[in-house]
Amino acid sequence: MSRAYSSQGCILVIDDSRTVREILRVGLSRAGFDVTCYLDGIAALSALYTPDCPLPDLIILDITLPKIDGYELAMKFRKMPSLARTPIVMLSGSASVLDRLKGRLAGANVYLTKPFRIQQVVEVAQTQLAFRVCAIPQ
Repeated sequence: MSRAYSSQGCILVIDDSRTVREILRVGLSRAGFDVTCYLDGIAALSALYTPDCPLPDLIILDITLPKIDGYELAMKFRKMPSLARTPIVMLSGSASVLDRLKGRLAGANVYLTKPFRIQQVVEVAQTQLAFRVCAIPQ
């Protein structure tokens, strides 16, 4: 896997809702991000294992996905050396404390609830990528 760079960064969006994917794709693209979308985690994982697939700088992940849920997918990403430190933003229709905790335990850096404002997602992406750029390598 190689890393592709843009002015803002490369974002991977995984959500089974066509509407949510399109809102995120358009809004984040307008903010200067390169956005790739998938409707389920299996398709995203398959793509990430292809040699020419650019690594995302940030992952936006729905919790309720077909085939594999967002919690399990986040744990899989955290086990992949190439994505272990990539920020994950989880999206959910549930604002419960239990779901937020499960998201954090699965490896999410940020947990946002639906409905969301696209500006909020853009700001979270910019903040997470700023932390990543400023992080001191170990």
